[in-house]
Amino acid sequence: MKKKDYGLITKLLHLPKKKNPENSHTIPIFQTSTFTYDSVDDGAKKISGEKEGYVYTRIGNPTRKILEEKLALLEHGEDAIVFASGMAAISTVIVTFAKSGDHIICGRTLYGCTDSLFSKQLKNLGMEISFVDLRDASNLEKYIRENTKIVYFETPANPTMEIVDIKKVSKLAKKYNLKIIVDNTFATPYNQLPITLGVDIVVHSLTKYINGHGDVIAGAAIGKKEDIEKVREKLIDFGGILGPEDCYRVIRGLATFVLRMERHNENAMKLAKFLERHEKVKKVYYPGLKSFPQHKLAKKQMKTPYGRGFGGMLSFELYGGFGKGKKFMNYLARNSFIKLAVSLGCTDTLVQHPASMTHAKIPKKDKLAKGITDSLIRVSVGIEDYRDIEEEFRKVLDYV
Repeated sequence: MKKKDYGLITKLLHLPKKKNPENSHTIPIFQTSTFTYDSVDDGAKKISGEKEGYVYTRIGNPTRKILEEKLALLEHGEDAIVFASGMAAISTVIVTFAKSGDHIICGRTLYGCTDSLFSKQLKNLGMEISFVDLRDASNLEKYIRENTKIVYFETPANPTMEIVDIKKVSKLAKKYNLKIIVDNTFATPYNQLPITLGVDIVVHSLTKYINGHGDVIAGAAIGKKEDIEKVREKLIDFGGILGPEDCYRVIRGLATFVLRMERHNENAMKLAKFLERHEKVKKVYYPGLKSFPQHKLAKKQMKTPYGRGFGGMLSFELYGGFGKGKKFMNYLARNSFIKLAVSLGCTDTLVQHPASMTHAKIPKKDKLAKGITDSLIRVSVGIEDYRDIEEEFRKVLDYV
C-alpha cells in the first residue's frame, strides 16, 4: 500500500515506517546529547554529511526526525523542522530570509508576542516593518517596496479571528518574489493547508493543537526542502532545539490530533451559535458563523482532504464592556472547570482577556487599530462534553 492510500489517522500513527531498536512498538526517546562512531572515518563522514547518521542532538536526533517527517506529511510540505517554542520557530524563519535593511509586511493583527517580535526586536535588528490590513489582498501591493522580502500573517488571526485570502495574497506576493510565511496554529492543518494555497513556509506553535495536552512548549516550520535546510542551518547555530522527550510528547499528541480536532470544531461551532443567540452577548467572532464578515472566504479556504471545519477558537464581546467581561472571567476562574489562562488548543476549555493578557504590551491605540477592544474575550473551546460547556457558559451569563 502506498502512503497516499492511507487515511490521515493511519498516517500519523504509522508513518514514517522505520525499524526501532529492539523492535520497540512505540517510538523510542533518544535521550542523549551525543552519538558514538564506529571509527574516526565513520565520525568524519557523518559530521561532513557524506554518510547518513547522527552526531549531536543539537544538530539532529532520531526522535526529532520522526516528528519532523510526520509534520511535513500533515502540512503537505517537503520537509519540516521543530524548535523549542513557536516564537523560536517564527524568529528563526524570519532571520533566515530577512536581514538588516530589509522590509517585512505583516498582517495587522498577530499574537501579542509575535507582534512584539516584529515591532520591537526585528526593528532593533534594522528591519523595516509594515502592519497591513490583508483582509483586502489588494492592500499588499500598496506597501511593497524594493527591499521587501517577506509577507507574514496569521489566518484566522489571534484574537480577532480575521481571515486572509491565502491564495490571493500568495499569488500577489509571488509576482514580486516575496517569501510568504503563514502561522497556521489557530486553523491547524486539519482545517487549512496553506502550502497547497501557495504559501512557502507554515509555522506552528506545537504547544497548541498539534500536541494538544498543554504539557509541551514547542514550535515548527514546514515548507520546501530547500527553504527548510536554510532554516535548519540557522537553528543549529542559534541552538533553540526541541529536546527528545518533548518531541516524543508531540508525537504522542499527534496520535489523537484528528479525533481532537473533530471535537474542537464541533464544540466551537455549537458554542458560537449559543453565544450569538444570547441576549447578553454583543458580538461573536467565529469563521463558521454566517454572520462572520468573511464567512464565505472561510468556507472556501478552511477545508482540506481531511474534512471541513473552522477550528476551536472564538472571541466575543459582552454588553457592558470590560467590567462585565472581568466579572464573567473571574466567575469562571473561581466556580467552573473552565479556567482563565492565556494558552489554547489543549483538551480543556480556557478563556482569557487579550487586551490585558496576551496583547497587553501593545499600546491601546494600536490594539484598537487591530480590532482588539477592551471588551473582547477569547475562548479556546475544549473537548469536554458540549452540554457541560454550554451549561457553564449559561450559568456565568446568568450571573453577569
